[in-house]
Amino acid sequence: MKPFRRKVEDIVSGRDSDPLLSRVLGFFSVLYGGILDLRARGYRRGILKSRRLSCRVVSVGNITAGGAGKTPMTIYLARAFQRSGYRVAVVSRGYGGRAQKTGGIVSEPGRIRMGPETAGDEPFMMAQTLGETPVLVGGDRYRSGITALKRFQPEIILLDDGFQHLKLKRDLDLVLLDCRRPVGNGRVLPRGPLREPLKALRRADAFVLTRCEGAAPDREDVPPFLPSGKPVFRSVHRPYIHGVFKTGRIGEAGSFEGAEFEKTVTEPDPDRFLRGRRVFAFSGIADHHFFLHTVGEYGGTLVGDLEFSDHHPYSAQDLVRIVRSARESGAEWIITTEKDFVRIPENTLWPLNLAVIGIAISFEETENAFLHFIHHHLKLNEASFHETP
Repeated sequence: MKPFRRKVEDIVSGRDSDPLLSRVLGFFSVLYGGILDLRARGYRRGILKSRRLSCRVVSVGNITAGGAGKTPMTIYLARAFQRSGYRVAVVSRGYGGRAQKTGGIVSEPGRIRMGPETAGDEPFMMAQTLGETPVLVGGDRYRSGITALKRFQPEIILLDDGFQHLKLKRDLDLVLLDCRRPVGNGRVLPRGPLREPLKALRRADAFVLTRCEGAAPDREDVPPFLPSGKPVFRSVHRPYIHGVFKTGRIGEAGSFEGAEFEKTVTEPDPDRFLRGRRVFAFSGIADHHFFLHTVGEYGGTLVGDLEFSDHHPYSAQDLVRIVRSARESGAEWIITTEKDFVRIPENTLWPLNLAVIGIAISFEETENAFLHFIHHHLKLNEASFHETP
């Protein structure tokens, strides 16, 4: 029998049409959507209070459950603001980390203070990638913002996954939508993927359609459900090789032993290093199928894969299962994502070569228009705002 969670996912995606369960999910969807609508009205009318920080706040969020590219987008903006000379800090909820309730500083310039188990995988990944940009976590984003202001004096705070966090006022609300299926079936959780009713999109200042690979970058058609008069930008996900790690030992009975991974000094040619090779892929992200598509673009022959739940914490048993499955499939390489990689113990060694793939946001020909919109909306110094080198 199919697990209940998978059955719900199949109904939401349209792969299953169980009439009874669909009606039950639909009832709770209407109920949940109504509660969220009342909450939004409370903030809009001042019945519920939101607070403001003494710096500019930019929210990067979405309206659907699952990945739309918020973390790559947050990294993109942090780098853009930094290149322009602005002091930046990132504030995230820290989903899945122990510090989500207590809050705390994940990283400060030149030092990472929390591991992924405490910070959450995405904040830890941002801390690793951004280096000099402070990253903080906590369910109370206002309190985390106050800590950031006291410790680091940022001029701009980036609010990762902040669209539904109405307790904190923001100066710019960016909402990301997956270009392939922006709102799914258009229904609120649990009958659909929406985290709020579609009318919530009126709060957004601009929209970024992500994963628009194959679409013309200058196309002007706008999805009909988006409120009129709001800017819409299109972006693509650009995969890159985060690291390639050498073959190592694996211990007996699920015990992984050895020193840290050894990263190759020279990044391989992404168009050639997997071509003709048999690869086994695994991930615990929101869109495993997109990851498999990315693996295929690197030219390898996919001989097997394992899918875990989003933010899955890998145990020694999981790693044994992955290696066993890869060996049984005859793989020469194991492939995973940067987000998964931070959830694997650093001293894990593999009997096969391991490649780690990251994702970056690119606006291609429309980048200049996007950056100028950011400048005008936030009233930043135009002379200091630069495009990606």
